[in-house]
Amino acid sequence: MPELPEVETTRRGIAPHLGGRVVREVVLRRHDLRWPIPEAVVEGLQGSRIDAVRRRAKYLLIDVAEGSALLHLGMSGSLRVLDGNPEPDTHDHVDVVLDDGHRLRFRDPRRFGCLLWQPAGEVHTLLAGLGPEPLSDNFDGDWLHRRSRGRSASVKTFLMDQAVVVGVGNIYAAEALFQAGIDPRRAAGKVSLARYRRLADAVKQILGHAIERGGTTLRDFLRPDGAPGYFEQKLLVYGREGERCKVCGTALKSARLGQRASVWCPRCQR
Repeated sequence: MPELPEVETTRRGIAPHLGGRVVREVVLRRHDLRWPIPEAVVEGLQGSRIDAVRRRAKYLLIDVAEGSALLHLGMSGSLRVLDGNPEPDTHDHVDVVLDDGHRLRFRDPRRFGCLLWQPAGEVHTLLAGLGPEPLSDNFDGDWLHRRSRGRSASVKTFLMDQAVVVGVGNIYAAEALFQAGIDPRRAAGKVSLARYRRLADAVKQILGHAIERGGTTLRDFLRPDGAPGYFEQKLLVYGREGERCKVCGTALKSARLGQRASVWCPRCQR
């Protein structure tokens, strides 16, 4: 599933083409993805000027005066800005046609993505209760330390809790914990303030770097310009079970935490 850097990379790729444009038409080739696409999406977007393209967690929001189209890429979704009207593929489910002749095309082979509607002045239930953005000033080690007190769950599971901080998925949680030197199995409530400060700094650094590099290369993910991301080659633990640590040479270990595969270095991470 595309993680926060992939979604932010997509936002940056499409925003310059959408901002200030008027939506001429919304073409639905099917009326459901993960959930039914509400008619309010068509009614709200058609004829409206796009004010902004934002990201909240792993959701993209296309803002117009009446509200926002809320879009999630799911496991295999992607967005492209196309010139004219190229023949759609089987999995090209939605087009947002703009007044300059371009169109935003949403492709989702597995249909785990979504396209929903958030009326102006309201917060969609999918966004309610989310924690702070990891690259914002509201997220730091002190916040993690306060939220972790009394938590017996593993620190990796805690870090991936969207009510604690949004958008830190499996890949970047594993990498941040490695950089901070924290064993992912350690109980969240047993991690010190100093170590949480290191962890928060690692999250910010790794996510920021991944965004600048265009997101991690995943099997189903391409950047809006059609090229893959370039961050995967820099991964130090994720997906490297049984290989040697690139820092100390120790064999990496793995376990399942919160039903997700977790890899760590038993020497570098305590």
